[in-house]
Amino acid sequence: MRISAFLLLLLIICSGCGKSHNDNIITQPDPEKPVLLFPAENAACTPSSVLSATQSSVQLSWATAKNADSYDVSLKNLISGEVIIKNVNDSKLLLSLTRSTPYSWAVTAKSTKSTATAQSETWKFYNPGPGATYYVPFPADAVAPANGESLSAVAGKIDLKWKGGDADNDIIGYEVYLGTTATGMTILESNVTNMFLTGVSVTPGTKYYWKVVTKDARGNESNSATFNFSVN
Repeated sequence: MRISAFLLLLLIICSGCGKSHNDNIITQPDPEKPVLLFPAENAACTPSSVLSATQSSVQLSWATAKNADSYDVSLKNLISGEVIIKNVNDSKLLLSLTRSTPYSWAVTAKSTKSTATAQSETWKFYNPGPGATYYVPFPADAVAPANGESLSAVAGKIDLKWKGGDADNDIIGYEVYLGTTATGMTILESNVTNMFLTGVSVTPGTKYYWKVVTKDARGNESNSATFNFSVN
């Protein structure tokens, strides 16, 4: 009987210690997703100052994210593909950028009190050049299939979807190229006015490459990156 009473007392003590330990665990809040402000999405931005015929300074800004104490700002030159990443403690960043050039950017919120991060949406903007009154369309982005995705066809067919944009908002159509090699793509469809193609015929066990050419009313055009997907 004494042994049973001792075991019961020991169980109560251990349970109490476990509860006290759990109560002392403090969960640190994760940073929230930043909201981009300027330059606006798909806009021709107004430079903070013109530095030369080829360079101007542009200030990127976003709303302060709750629980964040620093930000990684990622900026991509959509012509050269060059990406720069800057870490800042403020909710704005002044950069010297090449004129007559489209860019994309995103901001990732970070906290020293949490290992979690939160990334904003990715926006595009155009940094105007001297006397620019109209702009080349932004290169299109793949939506579906996602770049590098492996998927199954339905009755031997898939759908292609993409996202285009233009600071002038005067896109008149798209040309879609498809092929089984990156250098052997041919026109799948021209004068496409939607940002999708349905019922594209594919062969199982094959890797495909595709790209989109965006055209505007002034005769300007831009080439997307070359995307790829595999059919199971």
